[in-house]
Amino acid sequence: MGRWNDNTRGALLMMLAMASFTVNDACIKSLAGHVPFFQAVFLRGAATVPMLLLIARATGGLGFRYGRRDRGLVILRSLAEVAAAYFFLTALFNMPIANATAILMALPLSVTLAGAVFLGEPVGWRRWLAIAVGFVGVMLIVRPGAEGFNIYSIYALLTVACVTVRDLAARRLSPDVHSLSVAVAGALAVTVFMGLGSVGEPWVMPGAREAALLLGAAVLIIGGYIFSIMTMRVGEIAVVTPFLYTGLIWALILGLLVFGDWPSGLTLLGAGLVATTGIYTLYRERRVEEAQSSP
Repeated sequence: MGRWNDNTRGALLMMLAMASFTVNDACIKSLAGHVPFFQAVFLRGAATVPMLLLIARATGGLGFRYGRRDRGLVILRSLAEVAAAYFFLTALFNMPIANATAILMALPLSVTLAGAVFLGEPVGWRRWLAIAVGFVGVMLIVRPGAEGFNIYSIYALLTVACVTVRDLAARRLSPDVHSLSVAVAGALAVTVFMGLGSVGEPWVMPGAREAALLLGAAVLIIGGYIFSIMTMRVGEIAVVTPFLYTGLIWALILGLLVFGDWPSGLTLLGAGLVATTGIYTLYRERRVEEAQSSP
């Protein structure tokens, strides 16, 4: 019963994390055409980083004394975070939120693939098949050569590659490296990069609506960070991780209600394939871990 309760709490926290991240994305997307891209993301970061620092300090997670190996991994992760933020938010400014989110849902597949190729992690034929079918789903969403295909679809795909590097770097960090300090380093790197980018843009004074959206985005992304960290500390990771796909449901709802977008049938089919194969991949990883841990 105790484990079931932990898993239930973990699932709820994961759903809260995905809701926070996706509504944050909607807030940022709503600024398109009103506040320049680099300025919008910089201002969100300028509000986010101090809040993260306060939370990290209050929880004892504010420590940056890493060994050489961990320092290199944190730098690599932060650079990947910067690239992921640039590609994803640029795509988000210029394509439907559900399409961009659906492509990002291929992340569990890409992390499994990269872990097998670069880290030598074992992957059986079932997971290889799931990865292949999942990426067919991604192609149905992107549809190279179709009328709706453009550079921003490529940006969304590049986001998956960057987040994969980010997550693999995080996976290699020593256990004593606090998650919040890593999050602070990534958020600070993104904010500095966006601040430098904003120098070349004409600045716009945000109105009341834009200021509210920026503040909301900052609070929501902090919530996403906190809920996702809490998720990893409650319940079994293999059980709660599939609930990250609830982010796609939020993206569909917000896309329709806020932006008037609804994906085509092929896009929905592709998103379904990505979600189904991602959940199956996570399930198989859990089965393999259980088999390896059993006597």
